[in-house]
Amino acid sequence: METHAAVDALGALAQEHRLSLFRLLVQAGVAGMPAGAIAERLRVPNSSLSFHLAHLTRAGLIEQRRNGRSLIYTANYAQMNALVGYLMENCCAGAECSPATATGCDAAPHDERKSA
Repeated sequence: METHAAVDALGALAQEHRLSLFRLLVQAGVAGMPAGAIAERLRVPNSSLSFHLAHLTRAGLIEQRRNGRSLIYTANYAQMNALVGYLMENCCAGAECSPATATGCDAAPHDERKSA
């Protein structure tokens, strides 16, 4: 993933409704959800929902398809995985993270203050 694409995706997710919307579509799986059901679940007006859907679509994080008269939205898992991969690219000092190594990345910083 290119840096500008990562910035676009992270920017799209840096808003409460869009983040909730994306997480909802990830949970919905490949079946996706129609726009009306999304609006109902998130309690967002249709006009606001359209704006948020367009923003996430431009960032490549979601896709839309027509099913009869309905528009069905799904998470773009390939783009999501590319973003996560980009963010984790240099995790653990560039070494491949195993479960044992990954816990080292999560270690709490130690207090370097000296006591008297």
